[in-house]
Amino acid sequence: MTLEQVKSILPNTENLIFKLPDGASVPEHFHVTEIGMVTKHFIDCGGIIRTEKKVNFQLWNANDIDHRLKPTKLLNIIKLSEEKLGIENAEIEVEYQGKTVEKYNLDYNGATFVLTPTFTDCLAKDNCGIPAEKIKLNLVNLETQNTCKPGGKCC
Repeated sequence: MTLEQVKSILPNTENLIFKLPDGASVPEHFHVTEIGMVTKHFIDCGGIIRTEKKVNFQLWNANDIDHRLKPTKLLNIIKLSEEKLGIENAEIEVEYQGKTVEKYNLDYNGATFVLTPTFTDCLAKDNCGIPAEKIKLNLVNLETQNTCKPGGKCC
């Protein structure tokens, strides 16, 4: 989900609800303690130099249960970050304190924001010798596929 998508959702939202991948809700009294533009400049294992930009939201579970972050307040924080930091429209990553600082992607299901897992991946599979994943076939289904059959004169 991009920053522009979040900005288009917030005006039509009454309460900010964030769900963790296991279905649990981030406590209602969370704060967005940071919004920033994170630029990652790196080289992959195939020797290709890459740059990745993401908008980072840091959610913090405060003990301040008397204050709830409202959508209009978050929208104002986003606008301020765009104005003061030059934040661009990019995919959002969310940091949240779990067993350590955990990073998530962000999605929206029509009612709540959903933190979705992130995964590592090799960006240069064709350059570093990782074999392509083999297609698995059930031998039972070979008869229904376009294959040579005895007496078919295709072999």
